[in-house]
Amino acid sequence: MPTPEELTLTEAQNQVDEWIRALGVRYFSELTNLAQLMEEVGELARLISRTYGEQSFKDNEDSKALADEMADVLFVLLCLANQTGVNLNQALIANLQKKTERDHQRHLNNPKLKPQV
Repeated sequence: MPTPEELTLTEAQNQVDEWIRALGVRYFSELTNLAQLMEEVGELARLISRTYGEQSFKDNEDSKALADEMADVLFVLLCLANQTGVNLNQALIANLQKKTERDHQRHLNNPKLKPQV
């Protein structure tokens, strides 16, 4: 098994699939996993809002680790990719190429992104 520093998206998809088959019994339906993904993104948003934004934690509220919340989002996304036959490694490469071709000048020419002096 690769170390965490060496885990590719393809290996991550494979490890999630192995985990589901060994311990998770089966994948939830795609719609259930989509709902789970939205729930996990909400938890991540809540944590970021309270850590970096103006919101504060409640007295009885735990500040969870940011990395753990991001990993929860990634886990469910990997499940959805596995279920729908999406190779996230290939999809990310294609998406970065699309963004590069489409946006190679767009952000450089955006006055809103110019450094503030």
